[in-house]
Amino acid sequence: MKRKQKVLVTGAGGFIGHHLVSYLKKKGYRVRGVDIKYPEYKPTDADEFFKLDLREKNNAFKATEGMNHVYALAADMGGMGYISANHATILYNNATINFNTMEGARVNKVSRYFYSSSACIYPEYRQTKAKMKPLKEEDAFPAQPQDAYGWEKLVTEILAKYYREEYGIETRIARFHNIFGPFGTWDGGREKAPAAICRKIATAKLMGKKEIEIWGDGKQTRSFCYIDDCLEGIYKLMLSDFPDPLNIGQDRMVTVDQLVDIISEIAGVELKKIHVAGPQGVRGRNSDNSKLRKVLKWEPGISLEQGLVKTYQWIEEQVSNKLNK
Repeated sequence: MKRKQKVLVTGAGGFIGHHLVSYLKKKGYRVRGVDIKYPEYKPTDADEFFKLDLREKNNAFKATEGMNHVYALAADMGGMGYISANHATILYNNATINFNTMEGARVNKVSRYFYSSSACIYPEYRQTKAKMKPLKEEDAFPAQPQDAYGWEKLVTEILAKYYREEYGIETRIARFHNIFGPFGTWDGGREKAPAAICRKIATAKLMGKKEIEIWGDGKQTRSFCYIDDCLEGIYKLMLSDFPDPLNIGQDRMVTVDQLVDIISEIAGVELKKIHVAGPQGVRGRNSDNSKLRKVLKWEPGISLEQGLVKTYQWIEEQVSNKLNK
């Protein structure tokens, strides 16, 4: 695969997209970033950045014009609090964004297209207990995602398959499992669990509090993948010959309470957990990486603790800055 090609990253103002722009620049690509907003915490490394709303078809066509590859990460998303309260908005916005972008790629003769799907596509009936079998790619059907966010992701996976078969675009699909790291949303309601817990612990530490609130009973389980591993997986998958959906995530499952304990130790504090009612998502979810190892001869190698050290340090700095304003 030649370098110095022109690539588009949609969602380049968001967490994963912002990191991906920097990653691809280091690989030698000419990168165009597109989003409705600029990155919030650090300037973009993109060669050019278009501030565009991809819900408008003309904008999607403009974004994809002249591009060799597209990395489609643009989405209306957030943590469980946001996802569970905005089903219609999310389904409409994300379907419109993805349908327009994929059609723009077809019209503009993009040769290779990466779609960022999610573990949220997996059926609820496979995630009803905290200790469930890790999710394999073939577990997606019979379909029963928990929410509109998952349904839209699954439908767009199918659209990508048909665009590949009918139009010859080399589509690649990754199902992300809880990606985390610095320079991502950490407050305001759209943040995901690792960032939210880092924020709560940092706030308690800096304000001298001895307890934090946790949604649910703390026994719900997830696996969490650090951003640097996610980027490596995206790139390897994009350049591979594998056209079907593939999990990208860690396969180490922890409870939310364990996640709190790990971050508390990193922060150097002991806090009492107060469990309260709140959106929790599915009861248990973990990635089966068997196919990932077979297809890419690779799997994430950064430990949860290593990733959380970097993430917590950055979020504590943000919390401190906010408290001192």
